[in-house]
Amino acid sequence: MAQSSGSIEVLTENNRKTYQDPTLWRTIRTDVRRHWAIYLMALPVIAYYIIFHYGPMYGLQIAFKDFSPAKGIWGSPWIGFKHFESFFNGIYFWRLLKNTVLINLYELIFGFPAAIILALLLNEIRNSMFKRVVQTISYLPHFISIVVVAGMMVDFLGRTGLINQILESFGIEAIDFLKEAGWFRFLFVSSGIWQGIGWGSIIYLAAIATIDPTLFEAARMDGASRWKQTLHITIPGIMPTIVILFILNMGNMLTVGSEKVLLLYNPLTYETADVISTYVYRKGVLEASYSFTAAVGLFNSVVSFILIVSANSISKRLSENKLW
Repeated sequence: MAQSSGSIEVLTENNRKTYQDPTLWRTIRTDVRRHWAIYLMALPVIAYYIIFHYGPMYGLQIAFKDFSPAKGIWGSPWIGFKHFESFFNGIYFWRLLKNTVLINLYELIFGFPAAIILALLLNEIRNSMFKRVVQTISYLPHFISIVVVAGMMVDFLGRTGLINQILESFGIEAIDFLKEAGWFRFLFVSSGIWQGIGWGSIIYLAAIATIDPTLFEAARMDGASRWKQTLHITIPGIMPTIVILFILNMGNMLTVGSEKVLLLYNPLTYETADVISTYVYRKGVLEASYSFTAAVGLFNSVVSFILIVSANSISKRLSENKLW
């Protein structure tokens, strides 16, 4: 009994010491003391996400309530999935879903590879001065405000805009592009590619720079052309970056920037231009239906989460490249 009691006492003491100062927490404290400057720089970013992304999640419960600002979140009555049912059974649901998915699908098909192609082309330019000029020109549109871009599109594509003046000079009838529903998706996606292709190529150029140059030297000694080098060395070398960015883009399949759409669309183009984010704006801001729009936003977030997890799982099965 004495030996058993002593063993239990020693074991309890060891557990108490381990609990008070486990190896994990000791490692974390050591790392924080050693790299305190890095943690200090990361603090504003962490605070931003906590305040503006995780904090507002407390208010998601209004999606299941008949929210009234006078009663507050807790005082508003619980109504369950009524707002979700209203959205799914609404006359605009399929139109909103179709437009949102199609615009994102076009951006994924045409916009996503555009930055990769530009990066590959820039990598093949041997004249450093010409390369810097091309890079600078391609980067500049990224820094132009969306409002300015929309204004430029209105000026160029309007009934009396520059494009129509050129068409009329060739005897072609003028087209009011921004009032034709059939043109909206093309204009939206193509202007987005023009504005973001240069900036998007930066990360791929950085990935290309990390590829071992001896691989290219060995390929050249074996007689491989520049196309073969690109196909068998450059593209496989940046494939992990491509996969990660593709997975992140899949998570945005139901997210279209409402600012640009709001600046460009009108009742004549609702058929192809009205997306979930603009519908949320009209219902939430203009009609003050806070609970309904919270439900729509929650649906959007859940679907986006499912898509990004699914894309990551598929990538994990088909290749070794994955986000987590």
